[in-house]
Amino acid sequence: MRLDINLATRPYEDSGRFWTRWGAVLAGTGLVTLILLFAAISGWFSASKDRQTINKLQADIAERDQERAKAEAFLNKAENRSTRDRSQFLNDLIRRKSFSWTKVFEDLEQVMPARAHVVSIHPELNEDNQLTIKMQVEGDSREKAVELVRKMESSPHFKQTKIDAENSRSQGGNTVVVDISALYVRDIPGAGKP
Repeated sequence: MRLDINLATRPYEDSGRFWTRWGAVLAGTGLVTLILLFAAISGWFSASKDRQTINKLQADIAERDQERAKAEAFLNKAENRSTRDRSQFLNDLIRRKSFSWTKVFEDLEQVMPARAHVVSIHPELNEDNQLTIKMQVEGDSREKAVELVRKMESSPHFKQTKIDAENSRSQGGNTVVVDISALYVRDIPGAGKP
């Protein structure tokens, strides 16, 4: 029997230490893989529940759209047109009458920066029956208009606020006139009350 031991060309390796280190790394990698696999499978199951909910909601929307189309077809009949037109006219009138100038100015007062004031204001209903306010604001700098737009965006009463036009005048000093439009969200009586 011949033993071939040459430490100069083949150094001694402790294979037990090697397998202990790499075994721990391999076990940790396997554990992380199992955790990620569990997360992926549970995410897939929860996504399938979401897909079912989305499909149900889409079916409900399609059903409501069919009901709306039937109601519109009924109202578009010749014998019902006068009733439809009259109800639309009355509904528009009610919406316009429900506009409170006092409430709008109170809400604007909360967001209006110093040395800026409203020159003109014009409310109108857009095609989605949302109340749009177009106003002209005058101030001593453009920064005041930008500050007003920022404050209006953070207010619960104004949405989609934007600057439409901007002009400068100099009558005894620098004056900036800015046209601003925004959707106005009215308070609903009784909303938020238990």
